[in-house]
Amino acid sequence: MWPADFYTGFEIAAVEWVVPLALSGVGFETYQTLGALERAGIQFGATLVVAMVFLGLAQGYGPKTVGTSRRSPVISLCIGLPGLLIVSGITATGYLIIGTSLGTFFGIPVVIIGATVLPILTVLGFVAIGQSIATRLGRDQLWAGVIVGSVLSGLVGVSVATTILAAIVAGALGVGAGVRVLFRSGGTTQPDERTVPPANKI
Repeated sequence: MWPADFYTGFEIAAVEWVVPLALSGVGFETYQTLGALERAGIQFGATLVVAMVFLGLAQGYGPKTVGTSRRSPVISLCIGLPGLLIVSGITATGYLIIGTSLGTFFGIPVVIIGATVLPILTVLGFVAIGQSIATRLGRDQLWAGVIVGSVLSGLVGVSVATTILAAIVAGALGVGAGVRVLFRSGGTTQPDERTVPPANKI
């Protein structure tokens, strides 16, 4: 009985604290009632904090994902759009089955993973877009991409429709690049690395 009681308590905590507002109709309605400046400030602050924390912790994966998004955005979008749809659908399904016996053991982990991965990869997509803009302004540094991407995330917050569209594009970029970094073929860490055959002995 203890595991069931543990998961029941954990289920309540997850529903109240972990599930993002986007998965809740009430939360989305509350977000819509916020003023344009409030939405812009929240999105700017959230993007800036998540980007700084994740890029500081994942110093290998984070910059590689941003770099991959910038080098080949079309490929990242082609991979990321269906990937974003699949991950969002699985996360939403997990949220819907949380109240069932199956959802107690499978729904909560799926929601937690989706609610963690999707926002992070979306923020990395904003950073990649921001760094591309910063490069045109003469600042080709990751920190410049973080700042410009956060400002861009805040600017689109003046309109809910613009926020959704920008989140889809940035999310697709981040998901596509993230998948490519994880499953990059060849086992090389840099695109310019090559396997050189040994010289023939005379």
